[in-house]
Amino acid sequence: MLHRTVFAMSLGLAILGSVGYANAANDPSVVLVHGAFADGSDWAKVIRLLQDKGVKVRAVQNGLNSLADDVATTRRAIETAPGKVVLVGHSWGGSVITEAGASDKVAALVYVAAFVPDVGQTTAEVGKDYPPSPGMGQFLADKAGYLSLTQQGIEQDFAPDVPAAQGRVMAATQGAINSRAFDERISVAAWKQKPSWYIVSERDRMIAPDLQRALARKINATTTALPTSHVPHQSRPADVARVITEALNTTR
Repeated sequence: MLHRTVFAMSLGLAILGSVGYANAANDPSVVLVHGAFADGSDWAKVIRLLQDKGVKVRAVQNGLNSLADDVATTRRAIETAPGKVVLVGHSWGGSVITEAGASDKVAALVYVAAFVPDVGQTTAEVGKDYPPSPGMGQFLADKAGYLSLTQQGIEQDFAPDVPAAQGRVMAATQGAINSRAFDERISVAAWKQKPSWYIVSERDRMIAPDLQRALARKINATTTALPTSHVPHQSRPADVARVITEALNTTR
């Protein structure tokens, strides 16, 4: 009798445990896609804030060798993430999530001071009708055509609203991007089927704020404007995390 009772209790606990795990697995998660001149650690502040809320988060580590490669890497992260996914892209990452976000697992898109190409469009073509931003003059190209930013470009144009010491770390850890990636065409635009959010950086010296506002209107995004540089996730991470949380709440 005692043996049967212990067995029943063990079975009950196992069932409850498996149910609890299944529910947790069905909760939405967040996949973060960094831009050019960065890596996954660029999202560190936002990651901590979301994790403190119990959100499951993954930051993609893209090689910045091509749009196709970055999309493939991001798709792998989406497919292995638990539950539905809120896909977030910063800057160049906006082009990546526009294509990778077509996955059935992706429930919403969040663009952070990001490019938003249309089908058949390249990233380079997105801002062709706008004057070049000041930061565009701070590119360094190596012999293979990979672009990085000068220290001055990081401090004055890319991230002028973060502490100087942090800016130096960002310069040291930046990922160089293959310039040819900007000429690859988008084959699918996920924002045409998915609800989208856009964070406009009003003091951006890399992507013109007017262009950002126009892109947000084009995709009918729920828009938040912040008085920040090109890296609001670094200078105002709580505000960025709040917008991501809003998008998450639509998937629950």
